[in-house]
Order: sequence, then C-alpha cells, then structure tokens
Amino acid sequence: MAGEVFHRVIEEVGKVIVGKEREIKLIIATILAGGHVLLEGVPGVAKTTMAKALALASGLSFKRIQFTPDLLPGDVLGTYVYNQASGDFEFKPGPIFANIVLADEINRASPRTQSAFLEAMQEGQVTVWGRTFRLERPFIVIATMNPIEQEGTYPLPEAQLDRFMARVVIGYPTRDEMLEIMDRYKSIQEMGLEPVASQRDFIEGIEAVWSIHVDSNIKEYIVDLVEATRRHPMVLLGASPRGALAILQLSRALAMIEGVDYVSPDHVKEAAIAALPHRIILTTDARIQGVRGDMVVREVLDRTPPP
Repeated sequence: MAGEVFHRVIEEVGKVIVGKEREIKLIIATILAGGHVLLEGVPGVAKTTMAKALALASGLSFKRIQFTPDLLPGDVLGTYVYNQASGDFEFKPGPIFANIVLADEINRASPRTQSAFLEAMQEGQVTVWGRTFRLERPFIVIATMNPIEQEGTYPLPEAQLDRFMARVVIGYPTRDEMLEIMDRYKSIQEMGLEPVASQRDFIEGIEAVWSIHVDSNIKEYIVDLVEATRRHPMVLLGASPRGALAILQLSRALAMIEGVDYVSPDHVKEAAIAALPHRIILTTDARIQGVRGDMVVREVLDRTPPP
C-alpha cells in the first residue's frame, strides 16, 4: 500500500529527528497534496535538519537557499551566462531546480526576491528572460521563519502566505527527547540515512491522493469551518477558498498515509490546524490581547460540530 512507503520515510527521518513524527507526517502529506510548507520555530529546533533528513530518506533532490537582504531573483532562479566557445548565452539553473527547496529564513530577503518564488510555487515553473522552464515533480518549497526576531526582515504579504498549503510549528523538545538527542548527537550529525522511497513513489502518491473518497458531509464540514473563521469576532479577514481546498487535499493525503481510502472528521481537524492559522488576519484588539491564529482555529473546531 502507498501508505506503507511513506510510513517508512517517517521512521527513517525519525532516526535523526527525535519526537517530531506528527510534524514530519504533515510535511509529507503536504508534498503528496501538491502544496508547500511554512516551517516556523525559534533557532535551534532542527528546522533545516528536518528538511535535509526528509530529502535523504525520500530519495528526492535537495537544495538549500540561505535568504539574505542582498539575495537577487537570479540567485534563486538561475540566469543566462555567455559561452565564449559557442558564442551563445546558456542557461545556468539556480537552486530552485530541485524536488525539495529549503528557503531558509525567507523573510530576510527583499520582496522582489520573495516574489520570485510565486510562479514556481503556483505554476511549477520559472520564467527567465522570457523563456519558461518546467520544474521537476514533486516540487515543494519548505520555507523557514523565525517568529521572534523581526529586525532586518521583510514580512511575507498575505497573498504569499496564502500560497503555503500548511504551516508547521516546530516547538522545543521535551526533557526526555532532549536527553535522547544528546545520546544520539553523533549519529544525528553524521545523518547516515538511507533512501527508503523514490521520486516515482511520490509522483504515484500525488496521483493516488485524488482517489481518496471525501463524502459530501465532510466537504460541508470543511466549508463550515472556513466560514466560521470569517465570522469570528477576533478575525478581520478569514480564510480564503484556497484555505478550504488546502484542507481538502491535506485531509486526503493524511488519510492515504494512514492507509485508509476515505477522509474522516479527524483528518479534517488535523489538516485545518495546519492549513488555516496563517491565512487568518486578526483584528488589532486580538493582537493586543495576544490572540493567535491557531487559537482561533482551535476554538472554531470546538464550536463547529463534525458530521
């Protein structure tokens, strides 16, 4: 079964990343759903290590881009270089040409460079000097952001945040997990992971997601959740239709990873917690009171009866 392949990936990544099985599963589900991930967490919680380990275990190509204020779109997409021998300009692909692209600290780059990702994330292609290049499938951007340090950053506009299917928060490890990390630190540093899946497995998985059944009652439940975010008194702008579609596809992918051929309300709830918080714009009063998007979503889930 397709789900067994991706469970093996989760287990293999778990040799390096301790205690983050849920987060790893959400990232894999996002790949299968054809989306992109926003990884959020303070420095030092293994965001970069997680992305690299996932690529190694999945058998997918991986590139890392360290975002800085002076990074240019050409540094990401690639550019044409003049070849004196042939007398022609040749295209030199940038680091965006990979299956998994880690955009490290994406909010440190200028808006011009951030926007260079939009076509790639939405269309699976890039255009340089009027020529369009298709990106290899699967293609996923894993962007990291530090939620604490804001000096010298360019906040992602709402339209770009909406392009990320899921937001996965990487928290601190527990005391026992921290002790295990210390015991396994040498092997974690060596990262001797074996690919337990292939590019073909992921392409077939992406196609198989569409065959997961979603009952009409489940679809109505998804719509009810999205509409409830728009009516919440602490919300200035609720989740968009893209948010509802993100829940739909993430739910399917989560069901497939679990080895079932239908979406349940629990799949929807898990998907909603990842797909909605970053799509919600809170009122000024809510922000002053310390209300967060994930708190609103959990409240909406509590108040909206499942089918």
